Amino acid sequence: MGKQTWKPGNMLNPVPAVMVSVADKDGNANIITVGWAGTICTNPPMLSISVRPERYSYHMIEETGEFVVNLTTKDLVKETDYCGVKSGRDVDKFDVLGLTKLEMEHVKAPGISESPVNIECKVREINKLGSHHMFIADVVGVTVDDKFMDETNRFHINDTELIMYSHGEYFALGEKLGKFGYSIQKKKTKSKAKSKSKTKSSDNKKRENKKSKPKKNK
Repeated sequence: MGKQTWKPGNMLNPVPAVMVSVADKDGNANIITVGWAGTICTNPPMLSISVRPERYSYHMIEETGEFVVNLTTKDLVKETDYCGVKSGRDVDKFDVLGLTKLEMEHVKAPGISESPVNIECKVREINKLGSHHMFIADVVGVTVDDKFMDETNRFHINDTELIMYSHGEYFALGEKLGKFGYSIQKKKTKSKAKSKSKTKSSDNKKRENKKSKPKKNK
């Protein structure tokens, strides 16, 4: 079995399939599904989306310099696909799909209430690359669904059933295989665990003996 060499092409898979919500200066809103999206900087928080200039939403983003990235889930997979194949020139996607507009704090574009994570963005620059133009944006706010928060105020994003897009198909995230840094994490040996247990037991006994020992009268 060998390997084949192909001509250059986009084979970076899988990618997130996100619904990007936008609005023009008159408040007309639309949703576009974007596969070319990603984190580009941690501090300051920044991301990018790449959009074809002929898309209906392109000029809304160019005009206002704002958009919202809405993460997608198993419950939103049909809506995600629809917003990628239907144009906002012909239909009101919020209305047709029964999606709820969510007022955002930092941008005028609405978020999608049914999405578990809404990322507010302001465009910093536009790179005209070729078939797609890349909007490089600052993340100016994040809204999350509090039903995925636990009692310690930790957000469990992996419980939201996020989806991904690979070579024209949508997939749910699969089983957990590890966590960041697990490959170099030192495993606790049985002998070390036993030693710790013995030390703890010995310390407890010493404390108990100290408590039970009668005090001498002075």
